[in-house]
Amino acid sequence: MKIIKKPQFFRFLRNTALMSAMALVAGAATAQPKTALLVYTAIESDAMKAYKDGFEKANPDVEIRWVRDSTGVVTAKLLAEKNNPQADVVLGVAASSLALLSQEGMLLPYAPTGFKDLNPAYSDTARPPAWVGMDVWGATVCFNTIEAKKLNLPKPETWKDLAKPIYKGQIVMPHPASSGTGYLDVTAWLQMFGEAEGWKYMDALHQNIAQYTHSGSKPCTMAGTGEFPIGISFEFRAHQVKRTGAPVELIFPKEGLGWDIEASGIMKGTKNLAAAKKLADWMTTKEANQISATWWAIVAYPGIAKKVDGIPENYEKMLVPNNDFNWSAKNRARILAEWSGRYNAKAEKK
Repeated sequence: MKIIKKPQFFRFLRNTALMSAMALVAGAATAQPKTALLVYTAIESDAMKAYKDGFEKANPDVEIRWVRDSTGVVTAKLLAEKNNPQADVVLGVAASSLALLSQEGMLLPYAPTGFKDLNPAYSDTARPPAWVGMDVWGATVCFNTIEAKKLNLPKPETWKDLAKPIYKGQIVMPHPASSGTGYLDVTAWLQMFGEAEGWKYMDALHQNIAQYTHSGSKPCTMAGTGEFPIGISFEFRAHQVKRTGAPVELIFPKEGLGWDIEASGIMKGTKNLAAAKKLADWMTTKEANQISATWWAIVAYPGIAKKVDGIPENYEKMLVPNNDFNWSAKNRARILAEWSGRYNAKAEKK
């Protein structure tokens, strides 16, 4: 047995105590709870895990806790909570909704670290921006070729075609009060055709609508299964349905495509501002945009998007020009009230 002399013994005790203290400090630091970031979102369920995993890997001290619903429901929830906000961040919600939140003074203007690398056309024009774009989604019509052949329905080429009597009862589209896709359709028609002609067009289209669904994805899914031959939806879901082997052809109406931007913003008054900024910063990175490019043909970071099968090469040029998100936001309540008064009788039951 080795005998430790007194001075060595005391040094041994001191070093042991120091190491123990350091271990306790390290353990305490490790045991610190993560910051729970409450994020309201309307992103597709397919994408939620990818964004969460990517962000938390880069920021292990923050945990995303999602609250997910359709764009219209998320927007209504945020407005209802205006005087007692619960969310820290809103992410993957339509820019037309975020513009409304900004007009209501509910978003904290912030330029994320990577904002300079993004295409400015897909974010708020204010500096610093109240909201920052992630990706673009545009209107697409899903056309079930087998069911259409059974019913002797011709393939539509334009929005105006869909108002023809031959399609009576054969079309489903999203409800604009609950679906961002539905709202971008309505606002695009009003901007493209002018308000008077836009409502006249929707009156005619309504005669052919079987149901207004509360999801932007559902009309294409229904077309894919043959429940209805025509579903007005958006290109991401249309592409996904086609990939399953469903007999669906994607139609991009010639007049132009209504579109919106999935965007993110920090809620004013958040108690987790540092963590919220970390998420806003990460959403501007190449990594986050590469995740977006898994599904979307247009993303905010130039050069990241890939060719998506079935989406035209000139897709970006087919988007309705001069899409005014501030106008869509400012007139949202008026437009939805008018729309509901005219067409809500065919809304899907909740």
